Amino acid sequence: MGSSLLSLAIWTPIVFGVLLLALGRDDQAPLVRWIALAGSVIGFLVTLPLYGRFHLGTAQMQFVENAPWIARFNVNYHLGVDGISLWFVLLTAFITVIVVIASWQSIQRKVNQYMAAFLILSGLMIGVFCALDGVLFYVFFEATLIPMYLIIGIWGGPNKIYAAFKFFLYTLLGSLLTLVAFVYLYSRSGGSFDIQTWHTLPLSATAQTLLFFAMFAAFAVKVPMWPVHTWLPDVHVEAPTGGSAVLAAIMLKLGAYGFLRFSLPITPDAAREWAGLMIALSLIAVIYVGLVAIVQKDMKKLVAYSSVAHMGFVTLGFFIFSELGVSGGLVQMISHGFVSGAMFLCIGVLYDRVHSREIASYGGVVNTMPRFTALALLFSMANCGLPATSGFVGEWMVILGSVRHNFWVGLGAATALILGASYTLWMFKRVFLGPVANDDVRKLSDINAREFLMLALLAIAVLWAGVYPKPLTDVMDASVKNLLVHVSHSKLN
Repeated sequence: MGSSLLSLAIWTPIVFGVLLLALGRDDQAPLVRWIALAGSVIGFLVTLPLYGRFHLGTAQMQFVENAPWIARFNVNYHLGVDGISLWFVLLTAFITVIVVIASWQSIQRKVNQYMAAFLILSGLMIGVFCALDGVLFYVFFEATLIPMYLIIGIWGGPNKIYAAFKFFLYTLLGSLLTLVAFVYLYSRSGGSFDIQTWHTLPLSATAQTLLFFAMFAAFAVKVPMWPVHTWLPDVHVEAPTGGSAVLAAIMLKLGAYGFLRFSLPITPDAAREWAGLMIALSLIAVIYVGLVAIVQKDMKKLVAYSSVAHMGFVTLGFFIFSELGVSGGLVQMISHGFVSGAMFLCIGVLYDRVHSREIASYGGVVNTMPRFTALALLFSMANCGLPATSGFVGEWMVILGSVRHNFWVGLGAATALILGASYTLWMFKRVFLGPVANDDVRKLSDINAREFLMLALLAIAVLWAGVYPKPLTDVMDASVKNLLVHVSHSKLN
């Protein structure tokens, strides 16, 4: 059983997704929703033994599965997780459950295809975090584009086709250079697509630099780093609520994860050489994009820019090459999954009632939706980095690591807490506080049991990770130390 846990985690939601596609009529929508919920819950439950059976204190890959796939080219179905990837498998499965609950009533047409797209997307994203073969990773990484493209293009807003094409082209074009890099590594390693074998290849300085930027093209777009972040606000504005939640909570993490699994261990000398550039781009994302977020009038756009700023923290943490920085970046990724997902779901709750995302359309929501406002306040505070919420832990670790690396870098990173508080609380004040602003707000009804359940689950996760982050850091500790030891050694041949 232990040896097939990762396959179960990947294929359980995909099988349920295919089953839903077979139920092709909208008159079966109630049955489709319950099957989708069952598929997502079972998909989450099969990931729990991964944490229960995970051995702490070792950087070795665990739950490894390895079988020939395309034998002629030495391509294998090779899976495994370590302390860096384990939590993202659980996070993906957890967020999928939340998104299915969130989409229960808001999607009324082609319900089976919508739910199927999310379940299949969930399995593919888990595959990205588990793949230890270059081709397998690339297949999963690129395949995630298809269901998300459909989710945006079919159930999105008025400019959904433009947003879907922009999303697809940006992410696909960046990935093509990574494919070239993988082919080069395959030839240099004597015909192996094994990622761990690539980690030990001796490479020249020129080769490392070219490979670093080839992989940067895919991972930076996916994060997204400044200045290749422009696709994200457009996509978030047009995507349905569930699509925005999954995009922010999980898909952005695929790029950051790629840096840790490929860029740093395969090209450590180039990573150290170009760390200054990466830190500069990260600080621009943290400061400049934070300033851009302040002037947004659309709630989704504001939270989208907030996501770019918060992911800037992640890449900053990775490229200061300290245990605090890398661990803080990983904790920030997990926290951002909870918090940004919750922020987009809160916007979805309001949009379902008023059909507007404009901040000016609201005001005084606390008077008509007090329970909802309490939860929204918690998520807003977490987005600001309030202590005792998950948003504080990762940011604090990255700032501490940055100050030790360079005081001015740390100071620049710390401004994110001020900017984060500025745009988040400014939005919260205008939407929720004060007297009732208009008849739309006056007619609002507070969240129902379903909406309360999905937001309460995320609230528990945000508080748990903020008050007691030890389970997160214990799992990743050995793998982070091992990665940093590996990166500190030159691989120049």
